[in-house]
Amino acid sequence: MKENKFAEFVTRSYVNVLAASKTALTRVSDDRGDVPGWVLVTVMTAGLVVAIWSVADGQLKSVLSGALHSVSQP
Repeated sequence: MKENKFAEFVTRSYVNVLAASKTALTRVSDDRGDVPGWVLVTVMTAGLVVAIWSVADGQLKSVLSGALHSVSQP
């Protein structure tokens, strides 16, 4: 009886995996994409980089200079 339930579980799992794979492949093959979402992510990332860079410009320069100095002169 346990073998029958295990076989049923494996079969159902296999069918569920196939159905999920088909759904995922259908979504991936959709050529429309989410352009507004990607544009928003790109613009927000660029904004964060500019904001962080403007606040930490001096500290970043000193860290980079110190790192380069320590590598060039032991």
